[in-house]
Amino acid sequence: MREGDVLWSPPADALERTRMGRFLTTVNAERGLDLEDYDDLHRWSVTDLEGFWESVARFFDVRFHAPYERVLAERRMPGAVWFPGAKLNYVEHLLGTDEDTDTVAIVARSQTRDDIELTFGELRERVARCRAGLQRLGVQPGDRVVGYLPNIPETLIAFAATASLGAVWASCAPEFGVRSVVDRFGQIEPKVLLAVAGYNYGEKWIDRRREVAEIRASIPSVEHVVHVPYGEPVIEDAVGWDDLLAEDGPLAFDPVPFDHPIFVLFSSGTTGLPKAIIHGHGGILLEHCKNLGLAWDLNPGDRLLWFSTTAWMMWNALVSVLLTRASIVMIDGNPGYPDMGMQWRLAQELEATHMGVAPAFMLACRKAGVQPREYDLGRLRMLLTAGSPLPLDGYEWVYEQLGPDIILNNGSGGTDICSGMVGGSPLQKVYAGEIAGRHLAVAADAYDENGNPVVGELGELVITEPLPSMPVGFWGDEDGSRYRAAYFDVYPGVWRHGDWIRFTERGSCVVTGRSDATLNRGGVRLGTSELYAVVEENDEVLDSLIVHLEDPGGGMGELILFVVLREGHELTDELRARIARSLKDSLSPRHVPDTIVAVPHIPRTMTGKKLEVPVKRILQGTPPEKVASRDALAEPDALDAFVEFANSR
Repeated sequence: MREGDVLWSPPADALERTRMGRFLTTVNAERGLDLEDYDDLHRWSVTDLEGFWESVARFFDVRFHAPYERVLAERRMPGAVWFPGAKLNYVEHLLGTDEDTDTVAIVARSQTRDDIELTFGELRERVARCRAGLQRLGVQPGDRVVGYLPNIPETLIAFAATASLGAVWASCAPEFGVRSVVDRFGQIEPKVLLAVAGYNYGEKWIDRRREVAEIRASIPSVEHVVHVPYGEPVIEDAVGWDDLLAEDGPLAFDPVPFDHPIFVLFSSGTTGLPKAIIHGHGGILLEHCKNLGLAWDLNPGDRLLWFSTTAWMMWNALVSVLLTRASIVMIDGNPGYPDMGMQWRLAQELEATHMGVAPAFMLACRKAGVQPREYDLGRLRMLLTAGSPLPLDGYEWVYEQLGPDIILNNGSGGTDICSGMVGGSPLQKVYAGEIAGRHLAVAADAYDENGNPVVGELGELVITEPLPSMPVGFWGDEDGSRYRAAYFDVYPGVWRHGDWIRFTERGSCVVTGRSDATLNRGGVRLGTSELYAVVEENDEVLDSLIVHLEDPGGGMGELILFVVLREGHELTDELRARIARSLKDSLSPRHVPDTIVAVPHIPRTMTGKKLEVPVKRILQGTPPEKVASRDALAEPDALDAFVEFANSR
């Protein structure tokens, strides 16, 4: 298999069979256009922004309680003004209608308690009760409600109840330590904290009562703590979940302005305080209808299984699947317990039509010898992946295991827009080793250092036209200076995302990692993901991280490769030579490491991103406490080996 080989093509009847096809046909009929395919649709979507987003709102029956004056009043970045005058509520669209009462909305699987299944009718009833309970606690529009909660139905219910009131939601997974939680929640001064006393991770019980007490004591704004029952222990001096939901109340949805805050998402927070990114009701509603309904082709009766914690934007996307009237699978616990085949078995049992996996999980399954083709996945038509770059051999494994009819929808986006920027769809071809192209309405390009678009070479991923789901702002950033510095500091008026990307002539692309971690050795630029794909092809290597320490004098600098080895293997001279030879043959002689070091763990954020830049700063002499918060790491001790290596040099 070679990069660019066509692995899947849309069938002849794709326009009739898919939601995106029906959208294209509807747009042609309503607007007198003659769009024939995805490329036509994308060109229209980034030139006629008002026409496109109004068509999305109509197609998905968005209900405005007050009319908008126009779709886009200010077409600028930052500062675009979308749907001024409009009032709506995201949750009204999330929970369905009386027609969906008996349709399954949520299937929950947990390592802490028995299975749960909720219909849309049951979900609506519980959200109404939770809404009434939050009102009794004094929650009003604009107040903040936060959850120190796992991926369970109660979290979704609490979020929906909060947003229905016009209050603002934020969540952290309970595996986060106290400092990481306080760094996030403390910024937005919540009135109510919902929490569990602990959870099972595989067979191990993780007690979180001490952490909850410390979080509560560290955030003075918290007036009430609600204990969500999960396992046997309870949180003392807290409102019980059953008490919160004890009284019935009307299921109502407070109409709010289009850009009224719905939730706050936080950046990884590996250095300093995480960015508190505010998203709005209208932007999230339209973006998720577009991306989940059209690009992911989710329809009533479909079912998505995607493991996520509540600290990742994929949790918000998972919840939004209900907008399409598909159902969701909520998984909590160890995603590889009792073995790496667990999620594939679950997809078989629950007849998932869509499944999402992180590239790292997929490659771990491959290395562990997991064989998804051994399961009955006959209903699965789309495999989604995001979170980090997917190498060529990942594509090969998917089509070897799942057959030629699966759509591998590889995408990339971010917390910043709570969605994807580039990805696939049922109207685009799947190319080996590449992302299919730009998402609808996303005017994405690769820019060189002078701000010129480039094709066929690496550049900064930029967006040149506004999107409704771009952040309303950052919490506490009254003058917008932090917001501007985060995205518009390099190319004025153009969003710089911070990823390194290469677009092909046909519009497909490859994301190779964060632009601030790109290797530039001897004038040859290389994304770190390309190097990892080669290194981790060696059977002995489970994980890896590369750091380039530049030479101030303009020389080649020093390239240091860290590897995690399989149990029972050692970093011998023969293995070092084999890794070096594979990099020389596959990439370039300039990218052969000067040093290869074995470490027990590669430091990653809770969402799986490698901490390349923080490790680089440690090797340059910065104290570890200034480059990363241990509480924000998947393995709190993962940096120790790098500190020890830096001190030994």
